Amino acid sequence: MVVIVGYLAAVVGFGCWFVRRTRTPDDFMVAGRSLPGWAVGLSILGAYVSSISFLANPGASFAENWNPFVFSLTVPLAVWVAVRWFVPFYRHSGEVSAYHHLEHRFGAWARTYAVVCYLLTQMARMGTILFLLGVALSPMTGWNVKVIIVLTGVLVTLYTLLGGTEAVVWTDAVHSVVMVAGVVLCLALQLAGMPEGPAQTFEIAARHDKFSLGSYGPSLSAQTFWVVALYGIFINLQNFGIDQAYVQRYITARDDGAARRSLWFGGMTYLPLSAVFFFVGTALFAYYRARPDLLPADVAAKGDKVFPYFIAHELPPGMRGLVIAAIFAAAMNGFGLNTTATLTLCDLYQRYLRPRASPREAMNVLYVSTVAWGAIATGAALAMIRVESALKAWWQLAGIFGGGMLGLFLLGRLSKRAGGAAAGTGVAAGILVILWMSLSPKWGGLPAQFRSPFHSYLIIVFGTVAVLAVGLLVAALSKPAPGRGFEPIAPAPVK
Repeated sequence: MVVIVGYLAAVVGFGCWFVRRTRTPDDFMVAGRSLPGWAVGLSILGAYVSSISFLANPGASFAENWNPFVFSLTVPLAVWVAVRWFVPFYRHSGEVSAYHHLEHRFGAWARTYAVVCYLLTQMARMGTILFLLGVALSPMTGWNVKVIIVLTGVLVTLYTLLGGTEAVVWTDAVHSVVMVAGVVLCLALQLAGMPEGPAQTFEIAARHDKFSLGSYGPSLSAQTFWVVALYGIFINLQNFGIDQAYVQRYITARDDGAARRSLWFGGMTYLPLSAVFFFVGTALFAYYRARPDLLPADVAAKGDKVFPYFIAHELPPGMRGLVIAAIFAAAMNGFGLNTTATLTLCDLYQRYLRPRASPREAMNVLYVSTVAWGAIATGAALAMIRVESALKAWWQLAGIFGGGMLGLFLLGRLSKRAGGAAAGTGVAAGILVILWMSLSPKWGGLPAQFRSPFHSYLIIVFGTVAVLAVGLLVAALSKPAPGRGFEPIAPAPVK
């Protein structure tokens, strides 16, 4: 408890120290565009290695196999595409919002549609992160899950509110180091605790096919290697290419080279680190197979609970405090609140209510919206208490809310003929596909032939393809749209 309380006090105090340097909206949103690439890269790594990775990934490999790791294997492709096309575009656009240019390209509706989709996605993500933290810490501390969720939500909101983007980036960097130390420590203790030595872990895991990447069959209704790979490609392109949380990080870097290096560092470091997280779950499976009397049946039945149980019952007190601090680190990522507040100001308040808001008024909007979105994220976490698998729930929600955004961006990138009508028709088609794939399997009275036969991970794939295909078709049948494509525009002066 001393380690936990000390870590939380240090992190919140460190984040709040930056309150002196967030006197303007630009300071709050992009830290004056002055941060070093290595710090931004650690922040990008921290965005990927949330409590979803820390707890849900070991839970998935414990319960099944390494099939979800296929998602991580698609990260390098998405990083290369983002570094080649998206980072230069956003760095030179002169805008903080990742979605401002959609109005220039397709109209105000496109900008607002993308913003709403992002806000829903971010609330689902932050809710999942806080929920997993509550599930992990409850058996270790004896605290109620709801109390842990609310407490963490308040702490994250506090240092994000006071310190802005600069506080979030630097605390993310600290979190990333603590997380890596925590997971490596756990893995070392697991391997050392095997009755016949570390080699027994690999023997038991291989015997039960725990290293499998899933079926390579052609089915699109099961969670095969190919289904997860398609999902990973589209989600990672969306993350690195159009997600405000990443775009805003690119803009905080001091120059273009630092922004590119930060993305390569954060993305490529995540690949081996995610393998470590999945191996933790595999090692847990072998550990409790070798010591079956140590794991209660009710814990073994739900993979997300096994790693927290191991931490609570197998680690000595001092080490337990360090690992719990690492789990807190995985959950305390304030960039979600910072980006939602940024979009609330730039794309909603200034766009529709007060375009000429004064700096003081803009800061007040940022403060109020940070608190409001923090409360909503905490509520979303409380609503997730009854879900079966946090990782699957998050992946499904991300596919539903993000399915149309990537298609809209790609349409603007690939076709200069596409205007507002083509984009609107494409988005409408994409929404219909997303709704059909999301809801039809749950309609009990719907005939089987009208239900979606596809796996839920393919929602973002088919939603994106529908937006792009229909938009390109309508554009081909219409007159060329006036205006420009997504080529970089001259940077605006920094105020």
